[in-house]
Amino acid sequence: MRILIPLIPLLTSISYAAERNIIFIVTDDQSPTLGCYGDPVASSPAVDSLAQDGTLFKRAYATTASCSASRSVILSGLHNHFNGQFGHQHAYHKFASFHNVVALSLPRVLSNAGYRTGQIGKYHVAPEEVYRFDTYLKGNARNAKQMASVAKDFITTDDEKPFFLYFATSDPHRGGGDDASYPGKHKPNFFGNLPNKAAYEGVDEVFFDPNKIPVPPFLPDTPESRSELAHYYQSCARIDQGVAELIKILKESDLYDKTLIVFTSDHGMAFAGAKTTVFEAGLHVPFIVRNPYEKKRGIESDAMISHADITPSLVDFAQALDREKNQPKNFVKADAYWKNKDYVAKDNRGHRPYTSYHGNSWIPILGKANASHHKTMFASHTFHEITMYYPMRTVWDGKYKLIWNIASGLPYPFASDLWASSTWQAQLEKGDDAFYGYMSVGSYVDRPAFELYNVTENRYEEVNLASNPEYSKILESMKAKLKAFQQATNDPWISKWEYE
Repeated sequence: MRILIPLIPLLTSISYAAERNIIFIVTDDQSPTLGCYGDPVASSPAVDSLAQDGTLFKRAYATTASCSASRSVILSGLHNHFNGQFGHQHAYHKFASFHNVVALSLPRVLSNAGYRTGQIGKYHVAPEEVYRFDTYLKGNARNAKQMASVAKDFITTDDEKPFFLYFATSDPHRGGGDDASYPGKHKPNFFGNLPNKAAYEGVDEVFFDPNKIPVPPFLPDTPESRSELAHYYQSCARIDQGVAELIKILKESDLYDKTLIVFTSDHGMAFAGAKTTVFEAGLHVPFIVRNPYEKKRGIESDAMISHADITPSLVDFAQALDREKNQPKNFVKADAYWKNKDYVAKDNRGHRPYTSYHGNSWIPILGKANASHHKTMFASHTFHEITMYYPMRTVWDGKYKLIWNIASGLPYPFASDLWASSTWQAQLEKGDDAFYGYMSVGSYVDRPAFELYNVTENRYEEVNLASNPEYSKILESMKAKLKAFQQATNDPWISKWEYE
């Protein structure tokens, strides 16, 4: 007796992958030097395509222009003076977030919400137990295209769980030594590029003519700055090829329309006048969100958003945010988490109410060109490297911006790579009166206690109004807003209003 088995057609394109996946791309020291932001020379077709298919935020800001501190805000939704990551995590710098941040930590919360979480590239926060991912992938953070290839298996795994991939490049951070082929005295940094115009594996390197580079107003228009900017732009172009590879992987796997893609940077470019400052050039970042479930695409938004908004927004996209309480729906209190973990030092818990995010979700305003978000923005910087103590607190309301240089009287400290840069050294050797952008070398180093700017008229903070009596009421109003923010976020440096 024969048993007849019905033929089942072979289906070759079925995908069982989950919906509502997330890829979060964060670059290292990149300003909005992209074609979609109007940059005339940038090579950024892949990122530009995301902007055309999503929402581009024109007024997106980091809350601090220092690597570890900024990344702690991205991954916690809490300002760094509150989460404890006051400065760099690595080596002897030794800064780390408080252990109780675990209750709000992005990878922890998404894991609790049923996501499989993966990280590749630059990490640069601590402690690992607080910011733990399920999977750590090893890739060359100077080759975003190779990173994407490494992440392919993680992205395409058939699983009922959605995925969250934290994709962090080291480009365009300074590094790789100096370009000895440059004919001048001060050699430009490679910004991670290879010598002799060599290319990373699989990358079609894009080279830039220094004479055609746009020099931003906060930098001096010198051969030194132009040569360094050319290397910076090359490093940025390499990132774009990695973004293109990610998009290709998603489309080939039928995941592009199931995956939220966010593109941003930890802070502005690695030049004095930007990185480690709370000036516009330090805090203004690219920010593009491609939401596959949002019908309106190609939107440019004027809404002011902050890096503190990232974690609550991604948790919201995952449908895991209690919007009323601004905390995870499945909220696990820190004390309950650490109860049976004896190795945690009791004095490193933070002793603060880690129960809600400082930021707010921007998911509801995607696709809405005229929507608003924050009316007032804040920034907080204390350390970069351990030897570079210079606390600054900042508030701006879209028109006026106040900077409080808490350590005014001390010389402004430089990140070691910015101090050594050919762009800075070429001007430094000319003396204190030499101009560095719109500031003198001397005024860049020696700063007043308060700086007040009309940022609608002076976007790059050229004219300090703090000592102008016509603006005394505005100055006091902005000080009051700053104090209220410090009180609300338990800022230890609020004591400096009284004691210094």
